[in-house]
Amino acid sequence: MNIKLITVLSIAIAGFAALTTSYAAAKTTKPNIVFILADDLGWADVAYNGHPFNETPNIDKLIQAGMKFDRAYAGGPNCLPMRSCLISGMYTPRTQIWNPGGKSKGENKFMKFDVPSKGKKSRTIPSKIAMEPSVTSIAEVLKTAGYTTARFGKWHVGKDTQGFDISDPNGKGGKIGRKFYGNINVAEWLTDASVKFIEDNKEGPFFLYLSHWDVHAPIRARKDVVDKFQRKFDGQKEWTHDWNVPFAAMLEAADVSVGRVRAKLKELGLEENTLFIFSSDNGGPAGITISAPLKGAKGAFFEGGVRVPTAMVWPAVIKPKTVCDTPITSVDFMPTFAEMAGAKLPQNQPVDGKSFTGLLKGEDILKDRSIFWHFPLYLLGVDHGRVVPVFGTNELYWRATPSSMIMNGDWKLIHFFEDNSIQLYNVKKDIGEKYELSKSNPEMAKKLFEELKTWQKETKAVIPTVLNKSFDSSGDKSQKASKPKRKPNPKS
Repeated sequence: MNIKLITVLSIAIAGFAALTTSYAAAKTTKPNIVFILADDLGWADVAYNGHPFNETPNIDKLIQAGMKFDRAYAGGPNCLPMRSCLISGMYTPRTQIWNPGGKSKGENKFMKFDVPSKGKKSRTIPSKIAMEPSVTSIAEVLKTAGYTTARFGKWHVGKDTQGFDISDPNGKGGKIGRKFYGNINVAEWLTDASVKFIEDNKEGPFFLYLSHWDVHAPIRARKDVVDKFQRKFDGQKEWTHDWNVPFAAMLEAADVSVGRVRAKLKELGLEENTLFIFSSDNGGPAGITISAPLKGAKGAFFEGGVRVPTAMVWPAVIKPKTVCDTPITSVDFMPTFAEMAGAKLPQNQPVDGKSFTGLLKGEDILKDRSIFWHFPLYLLGVDHGRVVPVFGTNELYWRATPSSMIMNGDWKLIHFFEDNSIQLYNVKKDIGEKYELSKSNPEMAKKLFEELKTWQKETKAVIPTVLNKSFDSSGDKSQKASKPKRKPNPKS
């Protein structure tokens, strides 16, 4: 054979072998993980879900480049329980974390059960406001697989850093307990720190948890951005709602952050093998945002309280412009990240979630599993957030009363403890939960209710039974729940 031909063939074979080795190495390289979490951003607040006023161009690009999770759910109806689920991989009955401050919100005289409330403790309902340091966190799981980990922004689950290599509330080395609600610069500070962390750890693998304080109240933003959205609002004679201009400006800060972090990944050549996640910790707060077409708002077990905007991009795995309608929830992130990283799950605690890695690949999984929620306290409502009446009346007053919930596929069932009643909905056919179906579909109601009661027992979920002595137990229908003199603090 011609020597030149042999040489050419040898070079080609060597080159092909090198490419094959490189491709195999890329496939086995542990992916970087970037998780950006907004605070109090409702499912209906992003432009890609049809919001006519808010602008979220960088968040919208995520669903073009990757996968939109249309049925992503927060593990709790407000910030603290959701974050405990995310960090621990456990449902709230195991952590006994229900609400910031650990107390019910609203007038005690309208609470049927004796539960923790303002100025009142309960001997029967434990309520914690911090995660136990003994809990193995999502960061500690990833560190067993060689990951460097950082948390920038809101923490909310206690003073212990739960194993993160970096734990910084403002991107400038602030103390872990500091709060930065309403700070017009904090989103930029956190993003600066995040892109520096990526730069410093570009050899990977790394886990970046960027947990924004925005768009939580108080609603504040930079004046030039507020002015821009005010001109937009004033420029149209008629809007369907009186949109919150400062909220739209505040949301832009979080959206810009998404764009900057993705740009840094692309600049460093890390985008291909990085799972990039954007989500929120609960629904939007009533009185600030509009949840429609969803029912309820932050704090409720209806869709407006727990369905959250979520998108994921991972070019090496996820096909662009794909949509997943399989329900996922906060406890699923720990087992998902562990599977991707080849990490070991904790042996000292249950892991309630399931890995959804197959969903990212387009596999038909998790269709038949159930997910759960539990909340033994009360939460005062306002505006469209008033979705549950005071017991014994028709007066809507509460965002939430003591209850549990189960979801399986398109079906969800809520168990209200005050009267031991249930409500059944098909959220695929009825996204606004207008039609209660327990009587028209008794077999499904029975099946889900029995499964929910089994879960309550397995997780030792605390259910209130002791009556509140201050409550008017006569059930007088004339009793009226007074409207709050001012809107409840959206922190709750």
